Amino acid sequence: MDQATRRMLNDAEQQLLRECTPAKLRKLDEDALVELHTRVRRARNKYSKLYRRRAGERVRKDRGRAKASAVNQRTLVKAEVFEDALAEVSAQLAKVAAQSARALRDERLATAGAANGSRSKAAVPAARASKKTAKKAPKTKAKAPAKRKTPIGKRASASSRAATRRHQAKRAAR
Repeated sequence: MDQATRRMLNDAEQQLLRECTPAKLRKLDEDALVELHTRVRRARNKYSKLYRRRAGERVRKDRGRAKASAVNQRTLVKAEVFEDALAEVSAQLAKVAAQSARALRDERLATAGAANGSRSKAAVPAARASKKTAKKAPKTKAKAPAKRKTPIGKRASASSRAATRRHQAKRAAR
């Protein structure tokens, strides 16, 4: 963020953006990231709505969207700054949430394995690693149970067969 943009922001907004630096985001846990994400999203929504509302009011006065949007550049810049910050927080939150989900899944598998006596806690990560490194075998489709022919189905099949035979007879006659 350049100095001109930084001077546009008040102290609270600057503090919020300082919390969104990658170094500080890495230190936060999932709950803190969710709370920060909410605060940044609210700030972004505030300035986006404000920009649209003001530009919409000015369109009638200025009789053009270009003039109307030029007046609100400061609000637009603030909205874009918070949009970028929101993207960074969202990306970090997604990473942390995925790690948390993997940890919970491993914990559940270990608990289930211990209950069944079939797997130990050490076997779960090894089994998962072998699944990732092993080549995937082509999936074979299981045979579906045979469908019973209904009277409508029988009629449709007969009609289709008859149409095919008529078409073939016409081609042979040529």
